[in-house]
Amino acid sequence: MAKEAGRKGGEAVKRKYGPDFYREIGKKGGETVKQERSSEFYAEIGRRGGEMRSTRMKERMAREKKQKE
Repeated sequence: MAKEAGRKGGEAVKRKYGPDFYREIGKKGGETVKQERSSEFYAEIGRRGGEMRSTRMKERMAREKKQKE
């Protein structure tokens, strides 16, 4: 119920202010994080994302191999 309300609210804001409004919010948030954290923070996010992708890919390949057998 709350998820639906949030979605509707987001859509109403998008209609009123346009998609650029959200882009600007994201940009401001990114700049704030950039000022508060170091470049190592972003490097760690990248490493974690790469690890997760690698893990998912290996799991998918194992499932596909098992299905072929």
